[in-house]
Amino acid sequence: MTGDNEDVEIDLTAGQKMMSAISGSLLTSLLVTPLDVVRVRLQSQPTPSPLTAISKLAASSPQPFNTLPPNLGVTACCREVFFANNTAEYCMAGPKIGELSQASGLAAECAVEETQRRSFNSTFDGLRKIARNEGFTTLWRGLSPTLVMTVPGNIVYFTGYDWLRFNKQSPVNRLASDNFAPLIAGSAARIAAASIVSPIEMFRTRMQASRSTGGTHFAETLKGIGEMVASHGYTSLWRGLTLTLWRDVPFSGIYWWGYERIRGAITEARERGRGRLLEAGDSRTRARSRSQSRENHTATFTDSFVAGASSGAVASILTTPFDVGKTRRQVFVDLSQKSGIERGFAPEERSMPRFLWHIFKEEGFSGLWRGWIPRTLKVAPACAIMISCYEVGKRTFRSVNERAERKRGAV
Repeated sequence: MTGDNEDVEIDLTAGQKMMSAISGSLLTSLLVTPLDVVRVRLQSQPTPSPLTAISKLAASSPQPFNTLPPNLGVTACCREVFFANNTAEYCMAGPKIGELSQASGLAAECAVEETQRRSFNSTFDGLRKIARNEGFTTLWRGLSPTLVMTVPGNIVYFTGYDWLRFNKQSPVNRLASDNFAPLIAGSAARIAAASIVSPIEMFRTRMQASRSTGGTHFAETLKGIGEMVASHGYTSLWRGLTLTLWRDVPFSGIYWWGYERIRGAITEARERGRGRLLEAGDSRTRARSRSQSRENHTATFTDSFVAGASSGAVASILTTPFDVGKTRRQVFVDLSQKSGIERGFAPEERSMPRFLWHIFKEEGFSGLWRGWIPRTLKVAPACAIMISCYEVGKRTFRSVNERAERKRGAV
C-alpha cells in the first residue's frame, strides 16, 4: 500500500497486517456476494435467450413438445404437467395420458413461465427474480466458499503486495522504477493468491450458477465436482486458472498502478491546501508516504475509498471479457461422455484467445462484456471497502504501536 514505507515496516507486524486484511475480507464478502451471484447467472445463461422461441411454441397448436428446451427445471407447475419427480434435473416435455389437449396448453404456459423466471435482463432484474423465485437467501449463495477463498487469498495478496512493493529485500522494490513497481508487485501478488484459491473459486462459481432451489445446490455442486475430478483428474480443479490469471493479473496491475496514482494525487492536493509542496523524484514518493501515514482515520478512509473505487471500476471494465471466459469455462459441463456422442472440442475447451474469439464471433462485443454492470457494481465498492478497511486497520494498529512505544520510552 502507498501508506507503507520503511518506517511502517518497523511499526506493523505481519499478524497486524493479516488482521487488517481479514476485517476487510469479511465485510466485503457480505456486501457484494449478491452482485456476484447475479453476475455469474448473467454470464452463464443461454444465448440467445430461448424465450422468444418458446413463446412462439405457446401460440402454436398443437405444441411440438420435443422442441422444448430440456433444462427448464422442475417447478410445481412443471410437476403438474410433466412426468418428473421432485429430484429430477429436467422437465420432460410430454403430457399425461388422457389429458393431451389440456396438458398441451399447460405445457407451453409452463415453459414460458419457467423461461421468464430464469432469464435476466439486467442486474436489478436478476436481483429481483432470484429473491422472489428462489428465496432472498439465495443471493448469498456461495458465501461460505467465498469466505474460505477470500480470507486466505486476501492475506496472501495484500501482505504479499506490501512485501514486494516496500520491503528492502524485495527484487521489485530494488530493481523496478517507482512508476512500474505497483504494476509488477500487484501482478505477482495476484498470481500467488489466485493459484492458491483457484479450486475453491471453482466450487463457488458452480454453486452460484446452480439454479436448484432449497438445499440441493450444495450436494449438486459437490456431485458435479466429483464427476469432473473422476473424468479429468485433480488438475481439473484448476480449470479456468489460466483465464483467471488473464483476468486478475492485468486487473491487479491496473488497479494498484491507478490506486497509488489517485491516492497520491489526493495527498498532494491536501498538502498544497496546507501550504506545503512535496519534493520531486523518489524523495517525493517517500514524502507522500509519510504524509499518508500521519493522516487521521477519517482522511485515511476517505482517500483510500475514493482511490480504490475509481481504480477498481476502470480495471473491472477493461478486464470483463476475461471474466466472461472464466465463468463460462468453470460452469461448462461436458455432456458428450454421458450420452456417448463423439465430437470435437467444445468452445469452452479451447485456449483462452480462441474461446474469447468464438464468443466475439457468435455474440459480438456485447457477449464479451456481458455482466459488466454487476461486475463493476460489485468490484468498485469491493475494492473501495477492502482497501479502506485494510488501510484503516493498519492505521489503527500503527497508533497502538506508537502508544506502546511512547510508554516504553517513558519508563
